[in-house]
Amino acid sequence: MCSLWMMIGRIFVSAIFIFGGIGKFMDYEGSAAFMASKGMTMIPFFLYSAALVELLGGLSLLFGYMTRYGAIMLMLFLIPVTYIFHDFWNLSGQVQTEQMIHFLSNLAIFGGLMYVSCCGAGKCSVDGCCSCS
Repeated sequence: MCSLWMMIGRIFVSAIFIFGGIGKFMDYEGSAAFMASKGMTMIPFFLYSAALVELLGGLSLLFGYMTRYGAIMLMLFLIPVTYIFHDFWNLSGQVQTEQMIHFLSNLAIFGGLMYVSCCGAGKCSVDGCCSCS
């Protein structure tokens, strides 16, 4: 039963990255404009890189294939993303509150990824040879 819960947890965590990566490809202009508003340079490189990292890391979690590496890759991705895009300490009012919530949500996701990087995917995964007992 525990392995089944681990698989469901991986699916839930993977969703934010898979949809985020697809969203960057589907709304390239909007994503690029948001990155530019944060003062980023080399936007095409960083935008495509972010989308690929999110997709590959998310799929790694979803299927439980090379899961520890996928989780570590997503953790390394979240560090600069959280710092750059959810800088609540530079804001005030309602926007500050909203960005602090996003910042803390990313910390929670980071914690989940830390758990996966330590414990692996579980038995219900490609890494665990698909034995869900």
